[in-house]
Amino acid sequence: MAWGLRITVVLYALLHFYTYFFPLPFLLQALAITGGGLLVSAFLQSGLRSFKLPLLLFIAAIGVTVFFGDPVGEGMRNGFLLMRDIIGLLIVIPFISIVLREDDYLSAILRSVPGWIDSSRKLYTGIVLFTQVIAHFLLFGVIPMLYEFVNDFLKNERGEAWERFKGTALLRGFGLSTMWVISIPSFIFAVETMGASLWLSMLQGFFLAMVGTVISVLFAGREEKKYGVSLNDGVREELSSVLRQEGEGDRKKAGEFVFLFVSLFGPIFLLHALFHAELMITIPLVIIVWSITYYAVKKKPWKLLQETGRYVMNDTLGKGYQLSVMISVGTLIYSLNQTDFAENAVVLLEVIETQVPVVNFLGLLPFIVILLGFTGLGPLTVMVLVAGILTSIDLPYPPELIVLAVTSGSVISIVLSPLIMPTIVLSGSNGIHSFKNGIVFNWKFSLVFYAVVQVYVQSVRFFVA
Repeated sequence: MAWGLRITVVLYALLHFYTYFFPLPFLLQALAITGGGLLVSAFLQSGLRSFKLPLLLFIAAIGVTVFFGDPVGEGMRNGFLLMRDIIGLLIVIPFISIVLREDDYLSAILRSVPGWIDSSRKLYTGIVLFTQVIAHFLLFGVIPMLYEFVNDFLKNERGEAWERFKGTALLRGFGLSTMWVISIPSFIFAVETMGASLWLSMLQGFFLAMVGTVISVLFAGREEKKYGVSLNDGVREELSSVLRQEGEGDRKKAGEFVFLFVSLFGPIFLLHALFHAELMITIPLVIIVWSITYYAVKKKPWKLLQETGRYVMNDTLGKGYQLSVMISVGTLIYSLNQTDFAENAVVLLEVIETQVPVVNFLGLLPFIVILLGFTGLGPLTVMVLVAGILTSIDLPYPPELIVLAVTSGSVISIVLSPLIMPTIVLSGSNGIHSFKNGIVFNWKFSLVFYAVVQVYVQSVRFFVA
């Protein structure tokens, strides 16, 4: 079953990219069959106990199809193809982190900017911002990686005050990245699906992410006073120890990191601007070319082959569950779109807005995302479900505001829900229960952030109406 899963994951990716440029009917049929094979292989590999969510979504999709009398075979075929873009992206994106781990860029950057992190407030701000930058490369894998990095930097500092300092900075930083980081699948899926402007969506998301960063820092200061400890002395003591280890090549490595960042995302923006290239296909293809170029310049072609082999042998097995969720979600969305679900959702929206005039859909949408997050659905799964259904609804709002509303819900879901991967991964790193890492440490931040975003969203809606 392990080999079956490896083969179907690789074959699905290859067929997806080939049929995008050469959509031959028999190859599209082969792609759909491969998607079904991937779902079956992942189920047999994981077992029933670990496969409840994708199985439940798939059964729900088949149930909807049968209930409304639509052809089951056609529904499965189209459902297996509906999420092909996001699946291709998810398969390729890990190659960014493989390149990033080739050298110790993070420590070099830290030692290159000591004046930017010489107090607890500056360090907290730096962690939140740096988490958003590194999320471009690692997605939510940024949390355990940067936790170990920051933990090593603050190796002599222990206690709940320090763990809250580190944990909230990382969790909030990653949450805020989902509002504007182009390689975050949930963000780019929302932009593409809603037909929103990439530049405006990123600009608005970045602006509110920076506002969220300021809110995070203000709350961190209040939390520091609450614990009655001064973190400044500990930060400065640890920083002096790190600076004594400064290497001659640190600035060079920091510059190389900046170049890697620009060389990866610059072509993506350029291709999108010049040729209106679809981001869901442009991003993975640029990542592939960028990775090959990196190892060619480093004169390590053998290392690329080694890492690719390791990824196929090991990492594809871990991808099976996530990809199966996407295939099942695609099948469910397709089946719902064949019914009157979207029209009924519009009617419900109109009833709510009539009964509660101060509430509109842009204010309710974040809560839909948050509630789904508390059922254990991750940000990407929620985004695929919500955005996939929203495409069938004719909403009287600019698509960029819809993207902003739904991604703000994603931020709050990430920092609050104890049942999704970012919080669970953080808890695995710092040993604090996910309920405390999420709800206890972040509920006040979430309320303020929601209010600030809604003030912006409703103000823009008022002026553009």
